[in-house]
Amino acid sequence: MYKQFFKALQSFTPVPDEELQKAKDIFHPVRLEKECFFVRAGEIPQTLGFVVSGLLRFYYIDAAGNEFIKSFSIENGFVAAYSGLLLGEPSRLFIDAIEDSLLLVAHYEAYQTLSAGHPCWQIINRKVAEGLYIKKEKRESELLLDDATTRYLRFLKEYPGLEGRLKQYHIASYLGITPVSLSRIRAAQSQKINIG
Repeated sequence: MYKQFFKALQSFTPVPDEELQKAKDIFHPVRLEKECFFVRAGEIPQTLGFVVSGLLRFYYIDAAGNEFIKSFSIENGFVAAYSGLLLGEPSRLFIDAIEDSLLLVAHYEAYQTLSAGHPCWQIINRKVAEGLYIKKEKRESELLLDDATTRYLRFLKEYPGLEGRLKQYHIASYLGITPVSLSRIRAAQSQKINIG
């Protein structure tokens, strides 16, 4: 599991062995069973994690109890309620496991101490932040500019293989549509494939 984590870190920049050992010392394995929370809205987040295996969703619940899925985190992804973590404020976001998941989790304070050391951590942090910003900007533009079919096709491209791991209402919530609308889109796409 740590080998997978180290490979992910080194995909951003070379990380010296002694820095990898320091990361191993603060990131500990945590198993999240299906439907267990990593963060609940209203809590001040204290940890960040790396997904070794499994699937998590980031979502909001409005006053009427409606869920709005913001994103998913799959294997080799990082997971945190970033704004709450960075600002030391209660999260407005829920993060839970859609399937049994294994994470490597560190306390944010320990990670900050690690990040203040070797320059490799500053590069990793910057690249993770840049990736999150790009993902956020793309997501906003899709919701504002693209029709539901285009959003669905982009979802399939961005998260290959994920459709089979999610319930229809998860995908519909992520796309900002109803499950009925998603069924229509899938049926239309299936017809196109059968005709083509």
